[in-house]
Amino acid sequence: MLSNRLSSITPSVTIGISSKVNELKNLGRDIINLSIGEPDFNIPEKAKSVGIDSLNKNETKYNLVSGIKILREEICKKLSNENNCIYSIDEIVVSNGAKHAITNALLAVTNPGDEVLLPKPYWVSYSEMTKIVNAVPVPIETEKSNDFKLTGELLEKYITNKTKLLILTNPSNPTGAVYKKDELIDIANVCLRNNIYILADEIYEKICYTDNFVSVASLSNEIKDITITINGFAKSAAMTGVRLGYSASNKKIAKGINAIQGHLVSHPSLISQYIGYGALTQCGDDINNMVRTYKHRRDLITSKLDTIPNIEYVYPEGAFYVFIDLSKIKDKFDYKESFSIEFCEKFLEEYNVAIVPGLAFGIDNYVRISYACKEDYFLEALDRLNVFVSNIMQSNTINNY
Repeated sequence: MLSNRLSSITPSVTIGISSKVNELKNLGRDIINLSIGEPDFNIPEKAKSVGIDSLNKNETKYNLVSGIKILREEICKKLSNENNCIYSIDEIVVSNGAKHAITNALLAVTNPGDEVLLPKPYWVSYSEMTKIVNAVPVPIETEKSNDFKLTGELLEKYITNKTKLLILTNPSNPTGAVYKKDELIDIANVCLRNNIYILADEIYEKICYTDNFVSVASLSNEIKDITITINGFAKSAAMTGVRLGYSASNKKIAKGINAIQGHLVSHPSLISQYIGYGALTQCGDDINNMVRTYKHRRDLITSKLDTIPNIEYVYPEGAFYVFIDLSKIKDKFDYKESFSIEFCEKFLEEYNVAIVPGLAFGIDNYVRISYACKEDYFLEALDRLNVFVSNIMQSNTINNY
């Protein structure tokens, strides 16, 4: 018999979409894929060179579980200089991507039955990771009027004697919303009063279009002590396939994460770590250029969305997504179970555009599109979305006569 936990895990919607896209492409269909959260840039050349050099020097043997020393030292410098967070290298654990870092953290601090709070909309894997470690995901219903951001007052309503951890994503996937300092203080103080850990997923931190990004762990020493900061290189340095992330936490938590990782995977690939080291030490200009490109695309895509009737969206201040509200169309669209899933399926089948249904993030009235692609692609996709929405509205009007 297989493990009971498998029955509770929902297959990834985004992976399902990718499979469908590949299937259609194999049939000769020209698909515009706006579903994937992957930079369309390549790893900067200087970072790759550091990785290649490590191979030439035969840096290919077992190393420290928590990551090579020079990389953790650079991560500490980065956190100090850019995030105003002071950590020692024994508080840093480098992992096989941010997903791995999150799972390590959940294994280290939760017990079976503990509740993990997830403000909606939330990234698709948070709830499934929580289930895998036998904890209980508890969605928090946030408000569109506040760009779906959590508040301390709202958080209080969801806390029980089983609450162990809050996962807070900043900037947000899927909305692109960015928390201000006072908003984070409000939330973190509630967690302090109630002895709740904060898992601060800051993987999109570099892709922030405001000048006031604030790390949770920078708010105070007390807040830092209950915070596990998650970050990585997939989004900022286009290292999605290379798989490199890290956690920063207090020594006790880091020691637990290190022990877990040591038994599960030993340590991340050394060449990945050297490439990450190169990205931190030599590729600041490359990363800044990527971010400027994303900001330009954000401005283009939101301007285009403003011209499409009957839709609204959350204005993104970070990441490379737009979360689009289709509430005005929902009642006009003929669907059986899930509006967003069936809307996206029809859009893909009839208009050759792949986007992600909002149900994957816990909200069925929305869809998410990525602008980590060529401008021509997402502008053409929005033209097709405009036609699709117009046809839905027009068809409904005709049917009412």
